[in-house]
Amino acid sequence: MLTDPISDYLTRVRNAVAAKHRIVEIPASNLKKEITKILFEKGYILNYKFEEEGNPQGIIKIALKYHPVSKVPAIKNLSRISKPGLRKYTQADNLPRVINGLGIAIISTSKGVMTDKEARKEKVGGEVLCHVY
Repeated sequence: MLTDPISDYLTRVRNAVAAKHRIVEIPASNLKKEITKILFEKGYILNYKFEEEGNPQGIIKIALKYHPVSKVPAIKNLSRISKPGLRKYTQADNLPRVINGLGIAIISTSKGVMTDKEARKEKVGGEVLCHVY
């Protein structure tokens, strides 16, 4: 039984990057799809595809991004912040800055899943899901 699907998502991506895989497959959910869209928009992954066949909820296929010459991955670190045992919520004026603005924090707000910069602009707080850099 899987107790924390977001942590499983981040671990699968982290392990695929460490093993230098090109593509990683992850069971889909709406929250995971939103996180994947944010990672694509911010340039941390090359591409993604949502497939509905097979599982009832579907599968997310993520193409990981590497530097063309040095083969250094675009994702250096993925860390889960808010866990099922200890949720981390923050207000709009206390939103975290990851590596002084070089990374992103993914926040689940009442207006949807967004990055810390977008949440600051919208002036909404929420649950800090993870940090990416």
